[in-house]
Amino acid sequence: MKHKRISLTGFRKSRKTFSLSRDAVAYLETYRNERKESSLSGAVEALIHERRQQEEAARLAAQTRAYYDSLTPAAQEESEAWGRFAESELTDSEA
Repeated sequence: MKHKRISLTGFRKSRKTFSLSRDAVAYLETYRNERKESSLSGAVEALIHERRQQEEAARLAAQTRAYYDSLTPAAQEESEAWGRFAESELTDSEA
């Protein structure tokens, strides 16, 4: 899988110093090499970007679940009927 590079050109960066365990540094080095990041800072930014995407996907999934859980039984049946109809249309058009 090809990983998208995060371009932060034009963004102001803050310089920070962190103390990390050797295991954490080794993980970052491996991550940096696998993703061909030019620096450890780039690797950290890529990890943060990935984590934010995961959190956003989880948030959207939770909202979707909450929506469907809030439907009345009649609305659930209608939604399921529309789903069956759409699925049958897709199946028919693929044949």
